[in-house]
Amino acid sequence: MSKNPVDGFVVDRSAIKHIGEGLQRPECILAESDGSLWSADARGGVVRIRSDGSQRLITQQAAGNFANAASDLERFTKGTLPNGLAFAKNGDIVISNFGTDRLEEMTRDGDTHVLVDQIDGEPIGKVNFVLRDSRNRLWLTISTRLKDWTKAISPKVRDGYVALYDQGRLRIVADGFAFTNEIRFDEKEEWLYVVETCGPCVTRLRAAPDGTLSHREVFGPADHGAFIDGIAFDAYGNLWGTHVMTDRIFAITPKGELRILLDDDNPLPSRALMEAFLRDSVTPELMLACGGTIAPWFASVTFGAADLKTVYIGSLRGTTIPYFRSPVAGLPMIHWNE
Repeated sequence: MSKNPVDGFVVDRSAIKHIGEGLQRPECILAESDGSLWSADARGGVVRIRSDGSQRLITQQAAGNFANAASDLERFTKGTLPNGLAFAKNGDIVISNFGTDRLEEMTRDGDTHVLVDQIDGEPIGKVNFVLRDSRNRLWLTISTRLKDWTKAISPKVRDGYVALYDQGRLRIVADGFAFTNEIRFDEKEEWLYVVETCGPCVTRLRAAPDGTLSHREVFGPADHGAFIDGIAFDAYGNLWGTHVMTDRIFAITPKGELRILLDDDNPLPSRALMEAFLRDSVTPELMLACGGTIAPWFASVTFGAADLKTVYIGSLRGTTIPYFRSPVAGLPMIHWNE
């Protein structure tokens, strides 16, 4: 295999630029080949940002719960909270809504309907992320079955799961995760990579054509020493990701080696947070004390621009989208050439 393009690479902080303004909780970002970005937004939909920087909020009805919440705790636990996004084959936006606990589909004009909000007659739980595969199926992650997700930030809670939505039916295909977060397939869709935020590690499972998952194993470090949120593959096979609240961007090489590519950590509060996690005594106050200055609470990485070498950082508390250039292109997502 040729030399890994991330060998020796560290993001030049002075070269980081920003796009978008006044965004609310831009947690997940989708990129299109024309340079457009689609960012999840806490007002109940998405913001489309064109390559020239112009932007438009698209939502069925703009919600003010995030901006007008009485406290930070209420802001992140109540009301509509669009989280993970995926493009449907027809171009609509599929939204995993972490606030309403349901999978939704929205047209590019804002018309919205619920795809699914129950499984086996019970509420789904905290729907975190959605990923469409080459067979046009939707893979969902449910972080926890607890309504107050902050109580799942614990080394003892492993009630997250992965579900497959196919032809109108939702079924659990893997269970028992420590706060399931983003998922990605490798290039050939042979392995599904699953973030366990409270693992804190990345797990992978071999994927059969019928959606069956097996051979579960940890990929990379067994303990990152930090909470993990979003992940994305580059074309070389490195798995990029974010340490949320600790605000770092990392890459796990095909050999399983961890590389830190950008470090915007505020070390004292993040150390206090992880020490509290080990004692099972995390509080919202400890979490809210964490975060860097680039875009507090790094949540995701998205490869975009025509050459897929621009990396956009999604965040939970930022109001813009930082971006920088990568030495390697991202792995194209299913929608890229449709």
